[in-house]
Amino acid sequence: MKRRQFLKATGIGLAGSAIAAPAIAQSMPEIKWRMTTSWPKSLDTIYGACEIFSKAVAEATDNKFQIQVFAGGEIVPGLQAADAVTAGTVEMCNTASYYYFGKDPTFTFGTSLPFGLNKRMIDAWMFYGGGMELMNDFYKKHNIYAIPAGNTGAQMGGWFRKEIKELSDMNGLKMRIGGFAGRILSRLGLVAQQLAGGDIYPALEKGTIDAAEWVGPYDDEKLGFQKVAQYYYYPGWWEGGPMLQNFINIAKWNTLPKNYQSIVHSASHVANTMMTAKYDAANPAALKRLIAGGAQLRAFPPAVMDASYKAANDLYAEIAATNADFKKILDAVVAFRADQYLWWQVAEYGFDSFQIRARRG
Repeated sequence: MKRRQFLKATGIGLAGSAIAAPAIAQSMPEIKWRMTTSWPKSLDTIYGACEIFSKAVAEATDNKFQIQVFAGGEIVPGLQAADAVTAGTVEMCNTASYYYFGKDPTFTFGTSLPFGLNKRMIDAWMFYGGGMELMNDFYKKHNIYAIPAGNTGAQMGGWFRKEIKELSDMNGLKMRIGGFAGRILSRLGLVAQQLAGGDIYPALEKGTIDAAEWVGPYDDEKLGFQKVAQYYYYPGWWEGGPMLQNFINIAKWNTLPKNYQSIVHSASHVANTMMTAKYDAANPAALKRLIAGGAQLRAFPPAVMDASYKAANDLYAEIAATNADFKKILDAVVAFRADQYLWWQVAEYGFDSFQIRARRG
């Protein structure tokens, strides 16, 4: 479905045509905002979803409400996007909440708790499981109001220069991986390192690092990792359904007319849907090309998955013992996840498993 058709189907286009009537349009204030992001413009999926959001808002308000999108580094560095919103330097940003886990581990839940929820589950939790209320109650301490506005779907586990056959192969491995997942994997002996996207390829090529995770086939292919690291592992258990969010300065949000607030919510939902749809459409062909180019697809051994799961839960228990916000949201997510998989193993997993077996047959 084309973007304009989708906007009409979801009501954004209808809203735009309705409010374009002169009597209504004249009563709508002209507002200009800036949205900084954590993304380079080359990421046409993630940065592109921000542009879709901005255009949807403009079209729905007959261009009365314009939000200019900026790549990471144009106003502030990508990893300082949320800080700029908190300080009021910009009205809003699009970012990954877990980038700021160093301020408080509770930020992790806004994007992806390792071994947490998949894409559809985190949508369900956010919109119908109390997730938005819980997260915004936490975010308001940082002067932020947040709306889900993107998701890559489950990511890959990354590129490795050598094959991982057993848990001991992780010991001493230098891997480009950040945030919460890096803290978990360090418990297995892995040495986590932070590197910007443009620095990953040369580091792998020179052997400065042994492995690196990025996103998935469509984005990974652009960086050419298969040329310097043969083994492509899955799943990225630390990002089973990583959500991106529109962070909005609370004071600026409260000054918006109610109809503009509604439009921002609706346009964010469009971006949330369109980003995942583009990844789902583009990843299969990209994976085929990567394998044809020499990539060796591998699943993480069960021992590595089990040890990672245990290490993750041990870390959660330690943090929850001293952080009430983290514990409150962890308890909610774990309970929600349990019920979700009770249902998914019946219908979704049952259907998908059969389809996969039938395809192989």
